[in-house]
Amino acid sequence: MDLVKLIQELNAEKQRLERVIASLEELQRAASLNVPPAPDGGKRRGRGAMGPEERQEVSARMKKYWASRR
Repeated sequence: MDLVKLIQELNAEKQRLERVIASLEELQRAASLNVPPAPDGGKRRGRGAMGPEERQEVSARMKKYWASRR
């Protein structure tokens, strides 16, 4: 058995475990701050989509606005 190769593999595993532990500690810190978890496919935030009529109204309004600015 090659001891050098075994030591390299163990060091790689150690680094991987340290990254996993760090991420778990970060999750624990976030949980201790009572940060709510990210929604899993809940309602989308932000503006809703415009319908065709509303889009036409906005277009007409903006054309009027830019015509007055010229």
